[in-house]
Amino acid sequence: MIQRIQSIWLFLAAFFSGALFIFPLYHYTLAGATSPSLLGARNEYMLLILASLLTLMPLIAIFMFKNRKQQKGMIWICILSAVGFIAVMLMKIQNLKNAVPPATNDNFALPGPIIPVISIVFLFLALSGIRKDEALLKSVDRLR
Repeated sequence: MIQRIQSIWLFLAAFFSGALFIFPLYHYTLAGATSPSLLGARNEYMLLILASLLTLMPLIAIFMFKNRKQQKGMIWICILSAVGFIAVMLMKIQNLKNAVPPATNDNFALPGPIIPVISIVFLFLALSGIRKDEALLKSVDRLR
């Protein structure tokens, strides 16, 4: 079952999560600084850990095709990690805005903040594919 559609969805989720290491999430300028700074997954430890989990866990889940229950559990952990990544990202941005002196010229650096949402969509599509496989196996078992 490794060639099933959920393997493609899981690979795409891992691919887009890997893009978190390339694209910045937020542009800002600190008071007194001449050049703008970037908030990215490589700059903050918590974001780095969560982005690493978001990249590696779907790849590991691809090879759990023999145990669909465990594979679904891994995908749910990935989804929670993506939600956690979004929460930590927003918390870091809010800390920058509330800093003394506050960050100026701040804005989101697209497509960085959208990537975890895209990853969540692909993870839900993978869950849907696993559920369809389970339904197919149940219907085949009834015919036996």
